[in-house]
Amino acid sequence: MKNISLMGATGSIGMQTLDVLRDHPEEFTLTAMSVGKNIEEARKIIKEFSPKLVSVQRKEDAESLTSEYSSVKVLYGEEGLVEVACHQDAEVLVNAVLGSVGLSPTLQAIEAGKTIAIANKETLVTAGHLVMEAAKKKGTALLPVDSEHSAIYQALQGERKKNIEKLIITASGGSFRDRTREELIGVTVKEALNHPNWSMGAKITIDSASMMNKGLEVIEAHWLFDIPYDQIDVVQHRESIIHSMIQFHDSSVMAQLGTPDMRVPIQYALTYPDRLERKGERLDLTEIGKLHFEKMDMERFRCLAFAYEAGRTGGSMTTVLNAANEAAVAMFLEGRISFLDIETYIEKAMEAHQIVHRPDLEAIKEIDQQTRQRVLSWL
Repeated sequence: MKNISLMGATGSIGMQTLDVLRDHPEEFTLTAMSVGKNIEEARKIIKEFSPKLVSVQRKEDAESLTSEYSSVKVLYGEEGLVEVACHQDAEVLVNAVLGSVGLSPTLQAIEAGKTIAIANKETLVTAGHLVMEAAKKKGTALLPVDSEHSAIYQALQGERKKNIEKLIITASGGSFRDRTREELIGVTVKEALNHPNWSMGAKITIDSASMMNKGLEVIEAHWLFDIPYDQIDVVQHRESIIHSMIQFHDSSVMAQLGTPDMRVPIQYALTYPDRLERKGERLDLTEIGKLHFEKMDMERFRCLAFAYEAGRTGGSMTTVLNAANEAAVAMFLEGRISFLDIETYIEKAMEAHQIVHRPDLEAIKEIDQQTRQRVLSWL
């Protein structure tokens, strides 16, 4: 029996993680979890899984749950997140929270010796150097949950890093893959949230439409696999069947294929190095018939170009990229700016920033907040 801590239990990845736990009750126990403001869903999870510890975002919600569930310890805020991440009985932390809020708890979980199943891109994008250094120092396993990074991780089993020529990350193209830049003027939030392949949360779906999601994945891959940016390619692949590939210097290419179902990489991260049976749809290439691939147009998908630029610049620039994007996407979802304004705000934030090389955690937090405030001030 493996004890699991889950940060972000009511989000898209969190809910699918719970599906995996439901499928294998003999293998997993939910020991601790965090949620944001979705307290009704939190109540359902508490009743079903009986975790020992729950953390919520607001104090009043913590007080309410405490009065309802006397056998559950309920905390709130950053202190609660850290307690969930480092719970003494948990062996694996699934970091499925949205945004850079997952950074500090992840660093403390590494120090506590937890295995980290990471679905929170922003943790590595914002402070990849700190996270990877801490993981290496403690000998902590960092297992990717993103389908693309899980694909690379799986394809690397039994291979040697020195033989890698390049990583090839696939991208569906998102909601607007068939539109020109001119056709993006005036698009609605509803249109942007209509992803053709995947069922994801709102923020990630918008990032997929702008291609920032893929840009964040490039930065994440750089840190996870210690590969230079010039050896990481992105290819548009409409069907989302090949989740990513590795090209080796002997010209061989290893690819991991599967249906677009996030529960598969989640389960792999929880069971690694073993695999458990999974019920559900099987990939049938004869039904699909054809797979399509296209080069990425960096002028069309400017957010992807910004991510490469930020990654190659290094230092605090990736923190700025992420914070500006989070702030701009939130404003778009609220109907306060247009879809193309997301790019504009990110570019302005990067141009305005003075690079800090190898920032520590406090500097990262400060730069993150300054960037968000700067973006809001432009509105």
